[in-house]
Amino acid sequence: MDNVVEVRDASGALLAYKIGTNLPDGLKPYSKEADFIQVLSWGYQSGKKLQSHIHLPSPRVASHTQEAIVVLSGRVKADVFDRNRDILAQLILQAGDCMVFLDGGHGYEILNDNTHVLEIKNGPYPGLEADKEKF
Repeated sequence: MDNVVEVRDASGALLAYKIGTNLPDGLKPYSKEADFIQVLSWGYQSGKKLQSHIHLPSPRVASHTQEAIVVLSGRVKADVFDRNRDILAQLILQAGDCMVFLDGGHGYEILNDNTHVLEIKNGPYPGLEADKEKF
């Protein structure tokens, strides 16, 4: 899978992954069923209809925040850290790339003016003090 770059810690645990813009046709899951944040790509031609649906109530328990970012324009450098705050990877994301953070730490540097990013994470948000430890 050239389109996916994985970052793992010394024990082999998956901490983060980057999904590039070369997406496959059809429905492609990138996340594991147990991940708190679920990521899939769609690749269809015009006229394809996806069945209308409602998501049923399904209680979920999350032990920590997982997040994903999608770069809409510009470029971002994403630093990925393990739980010991040791840097494991620095990845450059460009427009269309998605980065998913499952565990460990991360930081960002905006590389271009007018960079726009969507950030998606599991909620509810407990507030800054309860959610983050900055370093």
